[in-house]
Amino acid sequence: MSTSSSVTPSNTSSPSEPVRDHKRSNKWPLRLLLGLSVITTGIVIYSGYHASAESPATESTTAAPPAPKVTVAIVEPQTVIDHRELLGRVEARETVEVRPRVSGHIENVRLQAGQRVKQGDVLFVIDPRWYQAAFDLAKANVESAQVRIRIKERDATRAADLLKSRAISIEESEARQAELDEARAALHAAQATFDSARLDLEHTVVRSPIAGQISRAYVTEGNLVSGLAGSATLLAAIVSTGDMHVYADVDESTLLIYNQLAREKRLPVEQGRVLVEMQLADEEQFGHRGYIESADNRLDAGTGSLVLRMVFPNTDGKLVPGLSARVRLPVSAPEPHLLVNERAIGTNQSQKFVLTVTAENTVAYKSVKIGPLIGGKRVISQGLQSGDRVIVNGLQRVSAGMTVVPETASSVAMK
Repeated sequence: MSTSSSVTPSNTSSPSEPVRDHKRSNKWPLRLLLGLSVITTGIVIYSGYHASAESPATESTTAAPPAPKVTVAIVEPQTVIDHRELLGRVEARETVEVRPRVSGHIENVRLQAGQRVKQGDVLFVIDPRWYQAAFDLAKANVESAQVRIRIKERDATRAADLLKSRAISIEESEARQAELDEARAALHAAQATFDSARLDLEHTVVRSPIAGQISRAYVTEGNLVSGLAGSATLLAAIVSTGDMHVYADVDESTLLIYNQLAREKRLPVEQGRVLVEMQLADEEQFGHRGYIESADNRLDAGTGSLVLRMVFPNTDGKLVPGLSARVRLPVSAPEPHLLVNERAIGTNQSQKFVLTVTAENTVAYKSVKIGPLIGGKRVISQGLQSGDRVIVNGLQRVSAGMTVVPETASSVAMK
């Protein structure tokens, strides 16, 4: 018995099925590629359009900016006087410490702190009873001595008459004359005691010795004060309110320059007095005008300086004793100098410089050497010439070599 069988491979399929499946698998990648190519083409076209649309704006931003505007001041020579600044102290021309001349208890205080007083005004009253009693006693002693003199004068006159008639001896007559002389001497002593008692009584009323402004009362009513010389109690202090003194120390080098100019008569003077200027701590200008009154006759060996005393009017009462001040002392004759506003000067490390504008309106860097500050402007001793245009406003926007648009301000230019 024969057996026949047929074997069919498991991966065998009909010819049509494999072809259909292959076509289905290649259809989607083709469509995807076509879609991507369309999208890429659109992006490229949009990017090109966008770039062409923005190209004019990009070109406009790269254009050169306009030249900046600056304010310039034309430098012109000005006649000025060189000064040296000194530190000074304001003091009253007259200062008096009020102290009693007699001892006793304060009975009355007749002043108000800070008030203006006149010479002779009553300030304090010391209990006068003890001094009144001493005065009355001294007055009585004077009167008693005067009576005794009158008696002795009659005795001496009578003795002289009796001596002529030889009724008394010469010795007795001379004794009576000696008694008269002794009585006269006693009267002089009593009179001196009386004068002293009268002064003590007057000094129980303490009066102002000068006119000025008084301090507060350092001693109040009821306190015991001493009038002994060397240990008298301080009652108050008075300072004059008229012209003020200003004391300042002058160094040796400045003194030598000043003396040389004084010998050559090249200092600025008015009515034969050398003029000086002063500035207080709250002031920006040296607005006070005064003159030199005197100076010490020698330098202090320890400090190498000499004390100078000046006088300044105090019509407005602004000068108060004890204020600090800056004084300008002339140390040159009037000479022409170039002045530049202080804000136009810059510092490059230790080098001072200014920025100027040339004839071609370009910025130029110039190193300068500066001198003293006069009226808010700095003296330029080297580096500039008359007519130079110095930049005073807009320095932060420019640098050397830049082209600028200069504007001259009459309020800033030197005149």
